[in-house]
Amino acid sequence: MSNTTYSPKQGEIERHWHVVDAEGVPLGRLSTQIARLLTGKHKPTYAPHMDTGDFVIVVNAEKVLLTGRKEEQKVYYRSTTRPGSLKSETAAERRRKYPERLVEGAVWGMLPKNRLGRRQYTKLKVYAGPDHPHQAQKPQPFELEARS
Repeated sequence: MSNTTYSPKQGEIERHWHVVDAEGVPLGRLSTQIARLLTGKHKPTYAPHMDTGDFVIVVNAEKVLLTGRKEEQKVYYRSTTRPGSLKSETAAERRRKYPERLVEGAVWGMLPKNRLGRRQYTKLKVYAGPDHPHQAQKPQPFELEARS
């Protein structure tokens, strides 16, 4: 009996396309399940050192749910590291200007902070409205797991 780590071959990795509707879904619940699909943790062939995940298309990102008073109170910061360059915007402002970035930022925070995570992140496609240009890939609708 050997205790070796399973490592799927590059040809064994199957990638599927999933469409996730973000309308009315809390942002944290949505992004954890998307990160799980991107990393491939839902597959029996998952290996932590390889990209075995699927492609994820998120539609209706502008209608994602922020609970409580996060719309006005949650603040996103960014900086160029130059003096006086700290910029801030609330979640409401970000939703109005770039609704895709709400979902993208939340998912990015849940992926590994290395080359593998950056590669997995490229398989995420987020759209503000209900339409997407990926019909040719025949994406399957993904039902988010309901929590009680």
